[in-house]
Amino acid sequence: MVAIVKEEVLDEPMETKEEVSYEAKCALTTAIAKPLAPKKLSKKLYKCSKAAMKTKAVRRGVKEVCKALRKGEKGFCILAGDVSPIDVISHLPVLCEESKVPYCYVPARSDLGAAIGSNTPCSILLILKGEEYKDKYKECVKGIKELPSIYS
Repeated sequence: MVAIVKEEVLDEPMETKEEVSYEAKCALTTAIAKPLAPKKLSKKLYKCSKAAMKTKAVRRGVKEVCKALRKGEKGFCILAGDVSPIDVISHLPVLCEESKVPYCYVPARSDLGAAIGSNTPCSILLILKGEEYKDKYKECVKGIKELPSIYS
């Protein structure tokens, strides 16, 4: 007769996704990611983008944002600082400056995608002005304009 040994299986907790600190994300940004939004402004930008997404006042992705800027749509741009290769978005700050659209960088593409309710990371957003979230919009534009300029 064969003896069967019963083994106990320990219930191991599922691996949880650990939050990476803001400073660690900033360390992974590219060299041209300036002006980089501080942590407090980043949260405001994410909240404003979430509110704008509800009213469909968001242009997302390089192709869509370029098209909107060339057509003269106004708002503010949020660029991800960890895009690789950087050539993908290196021309967008110039387009924003020519169109007089304020812009800033945030540390991570994944956070930018999550802010608009997408599972896919997003490299750039153009937030258009809207009535439903005008207070958040004004706060964000004011915060972006207060950031130190890269030309000073």
